Amino acid sequence: MSVMIDSFTKTPRPLRHVDVDFVIDQTKCADCKDKPCLESCPIDAVYLDESDGLIKLKSTCFGCVLCRNACPYDAISLDVKMDPPLKENVPNINTKLCKACGACVQACKNGSIHIVADGKHEPHSEIDKDTCVRCGYCFRVCPTDAIKYGELLPKTVKGGKAVVINQPKCIGCMTCTRVCPSMGAINVGRTNKLPYINPGYCARCEECMHSCPSGAIRYSSRKKAYKMYSEIKSYDIVSSIIDYDVKKLSLDLISLNKVLQKVGNAIALEFNDQNFEHFIECKVNDMMERELKISLNTSIEIDKFTKLVGSYLMDRNIEVYDKKCIACGECYNVCPVNAIEQNGPNPIAINDNCVYCGKCVEVCQFDAIGAYDDYFYSKDQDLYYARSFLYKQRLGDFSLSEDKCQACAICVKNCPVDALVLTEDDKIEFDSEKCIYCRNCEAICPLDAIRIVNFR
Repeated sequence: MSVMIDSFTKTPRPLRHVDVDFVIDQTKCADCKDKPCLESCPIDAVYLDESDGLIKLKSTCFGCVLCRNACPYDAISLDVKMDPPLKENVPNINTKLCKACGACVQACKNGSIHIVADGKHEPHSEIDKDTCVRCGYCFRVCPTDAIKYGELLPKTVKGGKAVVINQPKCIGCMTCTRVCPSMGAINVGRTNKLPYINPGYCARCEECMHSCPSGAIRYSSRKKAYKMYSEIKSYDIVSSIIDYDVKKLSLDLISLNKVLQKVGNAIALEFNDQNFEHFIECKVNDMMERELKISLNTSIEIDKFTKLVGSYLMDRNIEVYDKKCIACGECYNVCPVNAIEQNGPNPIAINDNCVYCGKCVEVCQFDAIGAYDDYFYSKDQDLYYARSFLYKQRLGDFSLSEDKCQACAICVKNCPVDALVLTEDDKIEFDSEKCIYCRNCEAICPLDAIRIVNFR
């Protein structure tokens, strides 16, 4: 089967052999009303057979798999077997005409040409057949026409022109990458996953141009071609750097979280052994710097680290003092999330859905309920780990970063008192009258757009 497609007439013309075996699950296909596969095919090889109402493929299909990708029911299976791309013969050097000027040596992008002098012939250029990419550059720069090239593929070379891919028109079928005879001439971008041409390796044989089903490949000036290649290559380099940095940053953040946990747990044990009423804190600058140096194999200045932490909630706890509780039910009546169970005359029980708002602590007349927060916070240039006991309902200030918020509404769906509302224009509205400052929204926000600060 032939796969060369004339981009103007969509008429197949010979290039190389390809076998496309396909199976269409008509049971799945029958459930599809839109039939997006019909619109996806660049050469109209997918069609609806009016006689039986079934989707079929013509013999002109060259296996670009766009129809398979467009099928929402995964009903199309394709097995594409294509012969290796046609490759031009290695250029042949006429040793009698060669003057060993070195022009071809300098032009070769792959270092496949060198000058030899064996004593039997005049010094001349020689091509390493194993590494030659058959790009034809040596043929174009030879001043004495000593190099013969272009026996199989067209030798069309337009002066001052280069072949480029118009990526906005490219459909991503990758046909050009399969037909290119010059290795390294067509690459695929890391960012947009579309092919682009390296003018330095392109032999300008026009095979990709004629095989492109969307007419996205054309001639351009060499200046524009190199500028386009340079821009795309720069994006790829930046993308690879970002990928590496993001991976490193992710690993560092995991290590950072472990350090916070380690330091927090150590200080929490010290707090458990101390007597205090409502608040206790401990400066942890030295401990954090020491642990960070061990975990991240680097040092972070503590003033920069305080900006990163801000206020970081580590743990929340609530407990019932059985000897004090008389099961009066006052706490049960004010709990906004129905987390309290009564089983009088036994003491109350607090379930896992408690949001630690402090309302139960405030109404209890017998100090039978204790609740506290453990958290890091920064003050001036210092970092502290603190424990704060609740003795009444928690109050604070709600802060929402509009730059970070993507209006995903996860905070709205999980607010226990409906204090957050998503408006029609995708804005989060906050009702201070309803809010119990439980910090549930702050804890679940995936973008860290919500902060509850200035507790009182």
